Amino acid sequence: MADQIRKVVLAYSGGLDTSIILRWLQDTYRCEVVTFTADLGQGEDLEPARQKARLMGISEIYVEDLREEFVRDFVFPMFRANALYEGTYLLGTSIARPLIAKRQIEIAAETGADAVAHGATGKGNDQVRFELSYYALNPHIRIIAPWREWELASRTDLLNYAESRQIPIARDRRGEAPFSVDANLLHASSEGKVLEDPWVEGEEYIWSRTRAPEDAPDRPTYVEVGFRCGDAVSIDGVELSPATLLARLNELGYENGIGRLDLVENRFVGMKNRGLYETPGGTILHVAHRAMESLTLDRGMAHLKDELMPRYAELVYNGFWFSPEREMMQAAIDFSQRHVTGVVRLKLYKGNTSVVGRKAEKSLYSADYVTFEEGEGDYDHRDAHGFIRLNALRLRLNRMMLG
Repeated sequence: MADQIRKVVLAYSGGLDTSIILRWLQDTYRCEVVTFTADLGQGEDLEPARQKARLMGISEIYVEDLREEFVRDFVFPMFRANALYEGTYLLGTSIARPLIAKRQIEIAAETGADAVAHGATGKGNDQVRFELSYYALNPHIRIIAPWREWELASRTDLLNYAESRQIPIARDRRGEAPFSVDANLLHASSEGKVLEDPWVEGEEYIWSRTRAPEDAPDRPTYVEVGFRCGDAVSIDGVELSPATLLARLNELGYENGIGRLDLVENRFVGMKNRGLYETPGGTILHVAHRAMESLTLDRGMAHLKDELMPRYAELVYNGFWFSPEREMMQAAIDFSQRHVTGVVRLKLYKGNTSVVGRKAEKSLYSADYVTFEEGEGDYDHRDAHGFIRLNALRLRLNRMMLG
């Protein structure tokens, strides 16, 4: 099999694991390697990844800023659906994988590569997300998953391999990190090692995107988020690009201790996993979007969206972003967002995001109908009698016939 691979596109971070994978691909498959490093807002300087790839003999190196595409074409469509996996997780890691996979497939076509590779382990969800996306976009692509193929069984094995191939090892790597971190513009997640006991509270040093709520300012922060057709487009009246807007919400969330989540989730591969997740800007955005919908969505449409949401979230979590059923649901969700336009006013205070105002030009809210004062529109209180009697009919029959 090894001699059949001519060129492979590797999702490359420049860290120890993917650097080992890079050399392992060269050693095992004797093939050309193209590295691809994506800037999704993880907050790291990516130039060292380019330099490291060059030092390892790579001539085709891709380092790309995908932050705007990430938020515009992946995060925002998901937030239109109000997606929460298992009721709490805003899918920060899940939604990044299809974009990385998409760009890998595109680079493979550009460079004539016949395979792609990733650094996801054999126990996690990411291997599924990457590979389902690869196959959906190119049914004939070859996939190399080193963690499922090589015989490196421990961290010691990895370090020994790196030393034997003269792969640079950062000094702190010798003392193996107490947990692993994944980050992008939407979130940061920490899991493993010191977090594996779900009874033990995560230490404060683990959190990187939010300050502790008790250390947040003693005065609330007010912010207005403007929406157009379901997508956030402005903060406090200033229009911003998708990535810039999310970055600003992240700053506000950080300052006010918003977006922390200690979660035990059900992985697609079958096991449970405990992680500490931070989604500061996403938490604010989620609350604001639902508030905007509360004014602008018809009841039937809103409730149907809520019924679809868990299925949509599960598809994203499990890696089916490019599936026909997700795209079908997206079309329905996007139809519902045609009039989700307006402004939501929020109060941010010590870990909480509270809606304190909302307005929309095409609001379905009518003070004339809900008021207890004069000016009740054409609502007749007497109509409620027949409405209730008809809805009670089956209940009455059930009690009369069955006792």
